[in-house]
Amino acid sequence: MHSHNHSHHHNHSHGGEASKRIGWAFFLNVVFTIIEFIGGWLTNSTAIMADAVHDLGDSLSIGTAWGLNKLSDKEANKTFSYGYKRFSLLGALINGLVLITGSVWILFEAIPRLSNPEMPQAEGMLLLSIFGIAVNGFAAYKLSGGSTLNEKVLNWHLLEDVLGWVAVLIVSIVLMFKPWAILDPILSIGFTLFILFNVGRNLKETVLLFLQATPDKKQLEEVRNILLESDNVDSVHHFHIWSLDGEHNVMTAHIQLTQNISLQTMSELKEALRASLANYDFVHTTIEFEFADEACRDEADAL
Repeated sequence: MHSHNHSHHHNHSHGGEASKRIGWAFFLNVVFTIIEFIGGWLTNSTAIMADAVHDLGDSLSIGTAWGLNKLSDKEANKTFSYGYKRFSLLGALINGLVLITGSVWILFEAIPRLSNPEMPQAEGMLLLSIFGIAVNGFAAYKLSGGSTLNEKVLNWHLLEDVLGWVAVLIVSIVLMFKPWAILDPILSIGFTLFILFNVGRNLKETVLLFLQATPDKKQLEEVRNILLESDNVDSVHHFHIWSLDGEHNVMTAHIQLTQNISLQTMSELKEALRASLANYDFVHTTIEFEFADEACRDEADAL
């Protein structure tokens, strides 16, 4: 017996909003990257040049995320029967890797500068840093309302840039009074290590979801207990909760009944389970009932 409770929540406005926010961030980043390259060249600041290259990487990955996010809103079809939500996860994975690569590159640039620092033009750095904080801060604010993993990873891109510009701002003010050129690489290294730590954590979550790990172990136990609540239920196996994109979860389970119940009782049990599971907002729920004397046809790997 099968009970297929397909609770399809096609929340298009939500996905559309995510795409709009990422589009905004992409546009701001591309324009600002061009300004940065010119500014870095004019002020002779290697820190600004490094940030410009980093921003170029950001622009590429935000563009990728934007495209993948738009794709993830498409309807399910015969090829992608669960829809395109996992493409958004792929975007988050690519962005995390680009950001880590960019951060490692900045460390390689900044560490040698500790022994041979160059004096940049402080006034130009100050102006660019104020502009940088404003542009990246606005883009980060735009994305902070997002709940997709993609938006969270992109938000770190932008917060990283804001922190970078705060570092440039502090350095430029100090350099106006003291010729301590070494402060520039020291701050670059500091904020890059901070971001590497946070992106690493996000990337770990993304990889686990990509490999279909259980998104929330506490939730798994809660749902298992709900499935076992009825006196008519003997046991639960082939019980899986996994996530399409870190936000939309799927649940499947086989329920072994204690005795051969009537269709009426089974219908009531299905209704009770539907009500109990409503709070979890699964995008796909599949429950299979097995009678007491019925052998499960999928015996291997029963959880």
